[in-house]
Amino acid sequence: MILIRVHGEYGEHDVSDSKKRATEWTGGCQCGAVRYRLLTPPEHASICHCRMCQRASGQPFMALARVRDDDLRWTRGCPSVFASSNIVERGFCSACGTPLTYRRVQSGNVSVTIGSLDDPEATCPMQQFGIESELSWTAGLSALPTMRTEDWMCENGITHIDSRQYSAQESRIDEGTA
Repeated sequence: MILIRVHGEYGEHDVSDSKKRATEWTGGCQCGAVRYRLLTPPEHASICHCRMCQRASGQPFMALARVRDDDLRWTRGCPSVFASSNIVERGFCSACGTPLTYRRVQSGNVSVTIGSLDDPEATCPMQQFGIESELSWTAGLSALPTMRTEDWMCENGITHIDSRQYSAQESRIDEGTA
């Protein structure tokens, strides 16, 4: 158990459980053109509120899980890379735009975006960076009204959505390995 501080509040989280949970550490972009495998569980997970991460993700923050450079293998395609500063390179799928990696050039480490993992619940951020750029409204997100996707669909008269996103589970079924 470790004690985690999120927006000034402390809570306990068992990070050992999240590392045991995923039997395979795999992920990739939404179109499936770029896929990866982590050879080890992430050694650290965090979120970053810095302005560069906000721009790179198009979101209020970026969630990242770090491994050593040697523990990341590209299993399909390779990401395009953008040097967002003199010390950082960011990998993304050039076909669909999915942000995939953050790499501080001289560190020997690379972080994958937690949302690109096939099982993003398998790791949990333990630290926040770039808090000087944290958007003021993120602290109150859990207090906002909520709605399940199915309810939103019903309210809007949508009966079915045909997803065009890559599914690792469907791929395993198609290959007969599920």
